[in-house]
Amino acid sequence: MNISQLETLVTISRTLSFRKAGEVLNLTQPAVSAQIKSLEDEFKAILVDRNHPVTLTDRGNVFLKHAEQILAIVEQLKQKLSDLNEIPQGHIVIGTTTSIAIQILPRVMSYFQNQFPLIKTSILSMSSTQVLSSVENGTVDIGIGYLTDPSAQVETSVLYYDTFEFVVAPEHPLASLNRVAIGMLKDIPLILLSPDTLGRRFVDRIFRDHGLQPNIVMELGSSEELKRMVELNMGAAFVSKLSIAVELRLGTLKMIPVNELEVSHPVGVMTKSGRYVNSAMRQFLNDLKGMPEDQFIGSE
Repeated sequence: MNISQLETLVTISRTLSFRKAGEVLNLTQPAVSAQIKSLEDEFKAILVDRNHPVTLTDRGNVFLKHAEQILAIVEQLKQKLSDLNEIPQGHIVIGTTTSIAIQILPRVMSYFQNQFPLIKTSILSMSSTQVLSSVENGTVDIGIGYLTDPSAQVETSVLYYDTFEFVVAPEHPLASLNRVAIGMLKDIPLILLSPDTLGRRFVDRIFRDHGLQPNIVMELGSSEELKRMVELNMGAAFVSKLSIAVELRLGTLKMIPVNELEVSHPVGVMTKSGRYVNSAMRQFLNDLKGMPEDQFIGSE
């Protein structure tokens, strides 16, 4: 058994095709087949069901889990050896929400990549709940999101505090008001984020605590989509204050304070407890944690 064979099996599990796996690994289809056959012969087990689409057998799925663990250990070894050069380098996978990816990371990444061009980054957008689970299962190296669900598997550090605000289009009937109470919003058509987001869970709890049923006319997966619909006056919404700085400045959205929403939510960085922190991650975390809070909340 060798590392190349393990990489081939993992790639087949993701592509569900010998041909596509070969394209990813720059191997011919016969070479892919030969590597899998060699593994099967060595372990005396059928690992791959070769019908279409190609899938792993039960034994193949068991083998896959161990193969992924072995490859992760090999990658950590490479990173540790690379770190001996004392030049921050490597690859970082960052998981974060869409609004943070748009509002915060461009400034951070612009500075960071100018200073450390040998460090490559990939950014995956997801809900805060998914950010936490992705850090737990190792899908991402660093998570940035709302710190609301403690986990023994994850270490956290607060970067800044955010709030959720009620916003409407300038021509909305409530736009002339300086402040409203949650009870005034029970019949207002609302555009809300999907139920798996922190913002939605927070809003649902506020309505539930006051015995109210929100009038939901639309659900969307990201704050950016939500803001565009509110600008078209298709409904009112609750959205992260950080994400509406530009719209407030341009006057395309009107923010109306709601007494019951005045709760601060910590936003921070998440890493898996006990995971090896390579030089790339260490440098990125140091830079991110070293940024003053006003760099996050005061930007557009």
